[in-house]
Amino acid sequence: MGAQWKHKGRTEHAAAKGRLFTKLVKELIVSAKAGGADPSTNPRLRMAVEQAKKASMPRDTLERAIKKGAGLLDEPVNYELVTYEGFAPHQVPVIVECLTENKNRTATNIRVLFRKGQIATSGAVSWDFNRLGVIEATPPEGGADAEAAAIEAGAQDLEAAEEGATRFLTAATDLDTVSRALTGMGWTVSSQNLAWIAKNPVHLEGEARSEVESFLEAMDEDDDVQNIYVGLK
Repeated sequence: MGAQWKHKGRTEHAAAKGRLFTKLVKELIVSAKAGGADPSTNPRLRMAVEQAKKASMPRDTLERAIKKGAGLLDEPVNYELVTYEGFAPHQVPVIVECLTENKNRTATNIRVLFRKGQIATSGAVSWDFNRLGVIEATPPEGGADAEAAAIEAGAQDLEAAEEGATRFLTAATDLDTVSRALTGMGWTVSSQNLAWIAKNPVHLEGEARSEVESFLEAMDEDDDVQNIYVGLK
């Protein structure tokens, strides 16, 4: 959710893949620091590891990031989560989450990137979003009723995702519980995370949509930007 504006295959480009690795490494570090270096007891880290493997991250890079986050190496890194709110062109609401070790640098860069839109104060945009857990999963072999699975697992809602997957929406506090329940029913969970979901996404077409997508792509290319959530259908 929030990244539906990205073009398919974009991360296959070398530069884009490098940026993806940077974001994944940060998530591994922050996850390990928050919940420990054992994925079996740290749900956030477990999913970060799965995402890193899915992106073909080298094992040495993955393990080093976990050790760094857990404080097992002599090179501690302290990333802070900084959230910015504002509007892309055509008043499309945007929430940008950054992980940074230099908040001044990040603030300067984000303000420059928002020049084609409008940066706003905290709360000016987030009121129009819900903070939810988002789980993407594929059904067991032979298929399964997604609605029945959602009810049994305790999800609040569901919608179709790409390549036959289903996106389950949960209360923020129920994310890992629902994910484990789906896994127990034979579903294969490919991602789980907390996200900002727009209550009233904007519908744009043609040149207007292209302008918004260009704005979002430029924002996504900044190394400090970790997640972008946009109210765009």
